Amino acid sequence: MADDRKDAPLQEDPALDSLEDRIAAARAAEDKRLGLDRAQAFDGRSRAMHIASTMVGYPLGGIVIGWVLDGIFDTRPWIMIGLMFLAFFGACLQIVRSNKAG
Repeated sequence: MADDRKDAPLQEDPALDSLEDRIAAARAAEDKRLGLDRAQAFDGRSRAMHIASTMVGYPLGGIVIGWVLDGIFDTRPWIMIGLMFLAFFGACLQIVRSNKAG
């Protein structure tokens, strides 16, 4: 007599399905918990980097563009100084707008 259990199709065990569902729910809850903690820390760091890069980058860009324009028009250092202050004002305005938005 042959062993009928070898040829019989395997059936899913309801206990395994329940266990898999519980594991998936636990992983989702843990990912959500960790995601929120990381999102808050990343949001603060990214905001700080955005402010720092804006406050340094805008005036530096104004200085570089002003230096080039002063060389072209032979007005050194007046265009550079003017663009530096204008870029600093633009950086402050950009930071105020980004703080109001978020």
